[in-house]
Amino acid sequence: TAGGCRDLAILLASPMKSYPGPALLSFIIPAYNEARYLPATLTALRQAAAEVGIAHEIIVVDDASTDATADIATAHGAEVLRVEHRHIAATRNAGAQHAQGLRLIFIDADTVIDTAVLRAALMALDDGAVGGGVTVRLQGDPVWHERWAANTFTWLLRQWNIAPGCFIFCTRSAFDAAQGFDETYFAAEDIAISRALGREGRFVILREAVATSDRKLRTFTLRDHFSLLLRMAVYGRRVLHSRKDLKLWYEDRRKDG
Repeated sequence: TAGGCRDLAILLASPMKSYPGPALLSFIIPAYNEARYLPATLTALRQAAAEVGIAHEIIVVDDASTDATADIATAHGAEVLRVEHRHIAATRNAGAQHAQGLRLIFIDADTVIDTAVLRAALMALDDGAVGGGVTVRLQGDPVWHERWAANTFTWLLRQWNIAPGCFIFCTRSAFDAAQGFDETYFAAEDIAISRALGREGRFVILREAVATSDRKLRTFTLRDHFSLLLRMAVYGRRVLHSRKDLKLWYEDRRKDG
């Protein structure tokens, strides 16, 4: 087909050809006011993709940003898709609908990957997995109890076979069969998609790690976190279906975040 010939031409034009996978990989980055973190994320993506040697596209889904997110994305060679959702699941789905790749990687705008992570994700798909996630380490200098909480959370996700939302990979066919991210959720959409993809085939959590921001720990207090946990204990998953109860995701961050 014409599309297949185009993708093959892109692959052959790549400076490195060490990875013999499908011709086009789509990175999808949801972003709301991410001017601070986006340059490092995009630079790392470009480097990893070049070292692996796979043709790719990077789509930054600019969800109602009021800062320089779109300009920075364009300057780093990414395609910008503007939406006005302020809804993470809908924003991720918009990026997937726009993407051309047969394989999708959803990565948060404050998350840095390396070549080992990308290569491991692609090899897992080559080996028959329909999707998966990774291990997470925090950037910055979190105190001991923050490191403990992050490590415990990461361990639990591995036990439950759930991908952290900062890095989720899958095939296009599995994503479509799972009907994408569940837009009834304003948070925990990563849990829902992990379960949905797992019903389509083998879903894996890699030991390779990505580095993600510790800003939720810095820009919200322990009281904020415990308040959310308390509401979830009382109201259950209903909290996840309402934006107003989820300020850790949707309230404007302080300047240091």
